[in-house]
Amino acid sequence: MPPLSLPVRAIVLACALLAGPAHADLQDEVQVYDDGINDRGEFGLELHVNATPSGRGTSDYPGEVPPGHAWRYTPEFSYGLSHDVELGLYVPTLRDQQGRFDVAGLKLRLKWLPLQPVDGRGAFAGVNFELSRLAQRYSESRTSLETRFIAGWRSPDWLLAVNPILGFGLSDGFAGRRPDADVGVKLARRLAPGYSGGLELYSGLGPIGRTLPWQQQDQRLFLALDVDRKPWVVNLGVGRGLTDAADRWTLKAIFEVPI
Repeated sequence: MPPLSLPVRAIVLACALLAGPAHADLQDEVQVYDDGINDRGEFGLELHVNATPSGRGTSDYPGEVPPGHAWRYTPEFSYGLSHDVELGLYVPTLRDQQGRFDVAGLKLRLKWLPLQPVDGRGAFAGVNFELSRLAQRYSESRTSLETRFIAGWRSPDWLLAVNPILGFGLSDGFAGRRPDADVGVKLARRLAPGYSGGLELYSGLGPIGRTLPWQQQDQRLFLALDVDRKPWVVNLGVGRGLTDAADRWTLKAIFEVPI
């Protein structure tokens, strides 16, 4: 992927220099990225569903729709451009606590995974870039860029994946601000053929270099189950907030739709 990697790095560097943190609480995707990637020419479709039966009911900024008692449904379309590059499109939608259905916007992504396990064993590493355009009621910066680094290790019985994430606001008024820092971690163990279970931790730390106090961080721990019994492939999780700033309970599911 040498021809694409240089311009991508240049774009991200420019955004990092010009942009600021993007305050966004639309939990359209609750997922730790691992070594999964489409083959060249392969189309994919996943449906992300999550809900906060007990969560924040007040707005963090004027006009924001808070996440409490809302359901979010996000189809994700993907296409394998090469063996290590994947393109994706998200269409986040939701039903809020008043029962109103809304389309939040669009998100485009590019995943580059140059290091991949061999025969299901070994290290993996890459990066995912996501450009989003959302209504301001779901993101303080309507246009945002997320840079998600991907690293981990896989064996027939274990999976460890870590995602350090930087979020940049690209809308007016966000220039010069520090990017927001988040980390996602997944540890899973094979339970039976086609089934694995484990933990997923999602940590919202605040602006990079200015980590928030513990109780002001968005810290959530999920008990997760992965099922890979094709054509049935699904990730299920129940999450508990560990801090005052986190939603108390979150339910999530990611369904792979055969196409």
